[in-house]
Amino acid sequence: MFYQFLYPLHEHYTIFNIFRYITFRTIYGGLTAFIICFILGPFVIRQLQVMHFGQIIQTDGPQSHLKKQGTPTMGGIMILFSIFVSTFLWGNFTNHYVGILLLATLLFGSIGFIDDYLSLLKKRNMGFTARGKFLLQILSGLLIGFLIYNSPDFNAVLTVPFFKKVAINLGIFYIPFACLVIVGTSNAVNLTDGLDGLAIGPFIVASVTYMLFAYVAGHAQFAQYLHVRHIPAAGEVTVICGILAGSGMGFLWFNAHPAQIFMGDTGSIPLGAILGTIAVVTKQEIMLVLVGGLFVMEAVSVILQVSYFKITHGKRIFRMAPLHHHFELKGWHESKVIVRFWIISIFLAALSLSTLKIR
Repeated sequence: MFYQFLYPLHEHYTIFNIFRYITFRTIYGGLTAFIICFILGPFVIRQLQVMHFGQIIQTDGPQSHLKKQGTPTMGGIMILFSIFVSTFLWGNFTNHYVGILLLATLLFGSIGFIDDYLSLLKKRNMGFTARGKFLLQILSGLLIGFLIYNSPDFNAVLTVPFFKKVAINLGIFYIPFACLVIVGTSNAVNLTDGLDGLAIGPFIVASVTYMLFAYVAGHAQFAQYLHVRHIPAAGEVTVICGILAGSGMGFLWFNAHPAQIFMGDTGSIPLGAILGTIAVVTKQEIMLVLVGGLFVMEAVSVILQVSYFKITHGKRIFRMAPLHHHFELKGWHESKVIVRFWIISIFLAALSLSTLKIR
């Protein structure tokens, strides 16, 4: 562990004091994650092509997507690898939240990897059954919720944005609530991952936003000034958020339109889960609805479409769900959908940060 190796040296050499600072490790953790993805990208793409791990495109979707058939998928492998390596180098493993976040990444990453692998074996865009995958996600989410609930400096009080005096103590029910946030975010990011760079762009924005939330929550003076719940151990989550943003940018280099590689469920499922876990750890659970508003829109569009279809026996609200396909079928070019959705995510992130003062 790079950080744990260098940290003790500050007692003897002043120059090593810089490794004590979260901001320094956040920046270099993010740069490390970016470089790992940037270097690994061409190699991973070639290996996936050799193994014929190509994306399977559904024929009932937009016809413009058929040309993407065979594009290497499971690129989430290099995202997860860069996260783990960068965290081992720059993270402080005496902090219990670091271990919990890595566990969430590992559990949901395994679910996504197996789902992708089964899809490739079956030669169709379905690995696990929906029920089986959801059950595994719930079990993993409950475990993560239990570990967070039993963390030394954690409490089960739920704060409400815009209202600094409103707080709800959920008690033991915080565990299923945390599971709901984690699993819901995991599936929302998964549903959004349908166009080149569409999911990873807003994920980077959300990571940077929660990087600021985590830093404020972990800083006693900032937390008191902004009326945010002070969670001393949450400061280290800032480093993880920086690493997530860096790995996302490294992957986006190859996933930008036209994509050379897709992340697959191997990437989208764990990235959503770790984002939801960070929201729970930093006590900004409800704020995730705003920070990840784009993911929420995509998920809600699917829920509404399926529900309305069943109730009306075949009628639809959107031309196709998730929402990005609706705009594609309306005639928007793929790149226009992607950039406009990115703009929405940046707008929502800026709005969410403003709530630090509007309480």
